[in-house]
Amino acid sequence: MSLVEGEDYYINEQGLYVFTAKFLKDRGFCCENGCKHCPYGFGKDEEE
Repeated sequence: MSLVEGEDYYINEQGLYVFTAKFLKDRGFCCENGCKHCPYGFGKDEEE
């Protein structure tokens, strides 16, 4: 599986790789690490 920048991930201002919601959903499971774009809703309570 090859990742596509801008589709599966992007690099933020700090130089960190951030996975997109598309990539996380296509992966098929939640890792429960509170990913910024989690399509499964994990960690949403902490942000509000």
